[in-house]
Amino acid sequence: MAAGKLIAENRRARFDYFLEQTFEAGLALTGSEVKSLRNGKANIAESYAAVQGDEIMLVNADIPPYAQSGPHFNHEPRRHRKLLLKRKEIDKLIGAVQRDGQTLIPTKLYWNDKGLAKLEVALAKGKKIHDKRETEAKRDWQRDKARLMKGDRS
Repeated sequence: MAAGKLIAENRRARFDYFLEQTFEAGLALTGSEVKSLRNGKANIAESYAAVQGDEIMLVNADIPPYAQSGPHFNHEPRRHRKLLLKRKEIDKLIGAVQRDGQTLIPTKLYWNDKGLAKLEVALAKGKKIHDKRETEAKRDWQRDKARLMKGDRS
């Protein structure tokens, strides 16, 4: 990921999925969507990327309407947005989704160094309930270990 400003993050993705490989994708946005993103308003928590024909679309990402734009120039908040990737990347992702049954999960939405909105998409495999419990147990142990180490120093 670039050192740009974070707009939205899908923090639940790491808990629900094993994230394997990430890709940086551009987004095909309208003007009012870009202005709304500049205000820092977006939600990608319930969104996912889906294959439609030979393209990959971002589905269910919420970019609220821009307040200062009139009703005729505003956008649909949860419309499907095309992800802009290289053809080789698209073919690789389509193959992974269709053959291996993996899922495309958006993890971060941010501004890159050039001021363009970028989306970090990860190829992921869903976790089972016991995997989620294991992840939570590891996180709790790390927290307890840090607390114990902090207590030893004082």
